[in-house]
Amino acid sequence: MTPTITAFESSPDRGQGLARDMRVRWALEEVGLPYHVRLLSFAAMKEPAHRALHPFGQIPTYEEGDLVLFESGAIVLHLAQHHAGLLPEDAAGRSRAITWMFCAVNTVEPPILELQTAKFQEGDKPWAKERLPLVLDRIRARLRELSPRLEKVEWLDGSFSAGDLMMVNVLRRLRPSGLLDEFPSLAAYVARGEARPAFKRAFDAQLAVFNGGSAAT
Repeated sequence: MTPTITAFESSPDRGQGLARDMRVRWALEEVGLPYHVRLLSFAAMKEPAHRALHPFGQIPTYEEGDLVLFESGAIVLHLAQHHAGLLPEDAAGRSRAITWMFCAVNTVEPPILELQTAKFQEGDKPWAKERLPLVLDRIRARLRELSPRLEKVEWLDGSFSAGDLMMVNVLRRLRPSGLLDEFPSLAAYVARGEARPAFKRAFDAQLAVFNGGSAAT
């Protein structure tokens, strides 16, 4: 059965592949699984029909027969566990790749999301200018800890895995800020991820939605 995912009808990232359905699209492309996309307006995301799939009224969701999942990391993990290409074959390697998936969303992403909040939701607050440098320092601290891992290797743990897919997606959020350029090993790592054919197909599919193209792939 061809799975269906949900995505923004009008993405706030203007088709730059920063919305979280990009992670799922990329994973689907890596494992070679066809899929359908159901586009949602911001209003529709909060309606009961969608909240039955995602209790917090967000995207993406994943439907495959009777199976319904939400949270992009959980969806990518499901795909990686059931289709070859995103997890190593050996048990220890699989566990390490999953560890890097959790690291991406639990350790590296939170301060990056804090930067977005500081700029776009709290930028008009009287204390915003004082807070922003603190947020930037927290991000730099995380990047300083991560960057040595990728100074002499292409991927986080041997071959490309779901851990890299999630980490590259998280780090891409920093590109508009210029912070990524301060860490050449991380900038090169992200560039390698973006050069993968599966990433390019997923990016083009998301960009096509913003440009008024097909909703499904």
